[in-house]
Amino acid sequence: MIRLAIVLVLGVTACQPEPEPLDSGLKGFDPNLIEREKAACADRGGRWGQGGGGGRFVCYTDTRDAGRSCTSSNDCEGLCLARSASCAPVTPLFGCNDVLTGGGQATICVD
Repeated sequence: MIRLAIVLVLGVTACQPEPEPLDSGLKGFDPNLIEREKAACADRGGRWGQGGGGGRFVCYTDTRDAGRSCTSSNDCEGLCLARSASCAPVTPLFGCNDVLTGGGQATICVD
């Protein structure tokens, strides 16, 4: 009799539906977004890492024209660094940097 009861209990619990994933309450929330972004970064040849004052994760990519002489950011894939008059080695470039623009020199701060 006890065996029959155990079999019945196991049979009933085995037929329970899978629980629904928890609703985050945020429309469009994707719990796998970071892993997909990280994989897409690697596919582009980038490096996934923390950056900026907020410590968020970003995809760093090397620029193809790193170190090449420039007179404005129009000459570069990224920024044209004023101190060296050369194209920045990576994007994004966090912090405050003096850059050469089409209109002269400016300081750009990216956090």
